[in-house]
Amino acid sequence: MKAIEMDEVQKALEQYAEQDVYIHVETTNGAYAKHFDRNAHNVGAYVRNTQVQYTQAKIVDAEDAFRVGLKLEKGWIYAEGLTDWEWNENGELLLAGHDAEGRLMVALQISKNPFRY
Repeated sequence: MKAIEMDEVQKALEQYAEQDVYIHVETTNGAYAKHFDRNAHNVGAYVRNTQVQYTQAKIVDAEDAFRVGLKLEKGWIYAEGLTDWEWNENGELLLAGHDAEGRLMVALQISKNPFRY
């Protein structure tokens, strides 16, 4: 993965607009949270292979990372804290947010086909 460049990611997001796509959204502070602080509260969310169609996509600078919002007919999907991105060999757009130690904190992935793994 490489560091997010807003213009490139915006263009990539727009390629999927107005068509059926599959979304993967994941957030976590990971099981490692409890290793460093016994009082820490582990949190996470996971949505995989949900088919949506978005009419608008927007990436914005959110201080040290980025936020991506996808406008749906009846709501929004957004992910905040994104730092890196890539197109993979399956033509899937992968966006991720990593902490200072390289651990995954948030992911937003978009594909024309269901995710296999």
